[in-house]
Amino acid sequence: MCRNKLRKCDPRPILHLLIYLLFIYATLLVIHTIFGRLFIGNHAVKIKRSATLPLRFNSQGTFKILQVADMHFANGVMSRCRDVLPFEFHYCTDLNTSDFFRRIVREERPDFIAFTVSQVNPVTYGYSDGEKKVREIDGFGNYNIEVSGAIGSELANMSILNLYFLDSGDRSTVPGIRGYGWIRETQQIWLRQISEMIKDKQRAGPAPDTHRPPSLAFFHIPIPEVRQLWFTKFVGQFQEGVACPTYNSGVLNTLINMGDVKAVFLGHDHTNDFCGELNGIWFCYGGGFGYHGYGKAGWHRRVRVILAELERGERNWKGVHRIKTWKRLDDGSLSKIDELVLWTNPLST
Repeated sequence: MCRNKLRKCDPRPILHLLIYLLFIYATLLVIHTIFGRLFIGNHAVKIKRSATLPLRFNSQGTFKILQVADMHFANGVMSRCRDVLPFEFHYCTDLNTSDFFRRIVREERPDFIAFTVSQVNPVTYGYSDGEKKVREIDGFGNYNIEVSGAIGSELANMSILNLYFLDSGDRSTVPGIRGYGWIRETQQIWLRQISEMIKDKQRAGPAPDTHRPPSLAFFHIPIPEVRQLWFTKFVGQFQEGVACPTYNSGVLNTLINMGDVKAVFLGHDHTNDFCGELNGIWFCYGGGFGYHGYGKAGWHRRVRVILAELERGERNWKGVHRIKTWKRLDDGSLSKIDELVLWTNPLST
């Protein structure tokens, strides 16, 4: 720096000062990241980390999930809609998908949004949490999310609803087996381990004698047994064949033996939006959401809503009492259809 306005100032001292400050900042950041605390003299100074707040039921005792299946978003206004009525085609683009999403979020105000691919062309998959329990796990979108009880209740710091997410694959990569991929054995091992871990936490919690917390599962490609629902009293529309893997990897048996999964939510077959029950577990399609994915002309795009409700105690909220679902249509008024109770806690009063 210089004080003489007639002389050209040397910028190097300022540059050196900035480099020095950046070095100090980077050093503190590294120490914070690795050790989580600093030392001044002989005293440890703790640095408060950003709090990781859990998902939890709200003060009204509910937790709402929006399942968005098969958005198939591509190139915005440049992507024309598929399978719409002739008078809709000229102005229908990916922006109709965006508008539907905006309006349904505003209408339902969900606590959580579950995207059961395919959302973007090309498809991308999510984070895998499987390394915590299985050294190597197939897929890129396997994780679980625990939902805690309402603030102020004795279960406020306990998981009372669990959400499993599984990567159901794309196409088979096994020689000699054609068709779609499937949920692999390593994924099912991880799923069983997570289920047992949650069970152990519940036993050690403040209410060990209560009913085991329910779980919901989400994945894209249906399992082969979903085809059997054609012969049952399903709720909704069964309008196309179930596009599932030819190989049965035993997912249904895994879910049955785990005992905590009450419902599974699927995508993939855009013009199916039904729910049907297999061995005490409901399997529900979301129905096609996006306008760039295939559909059926005159059949509204739609979205599924899942609502978990708590049991009300004498003073505060208790565990999950009931789980129900319905669908909303993109018909101008967001019509609500096919409301259905999927599970009720047998111990609820």
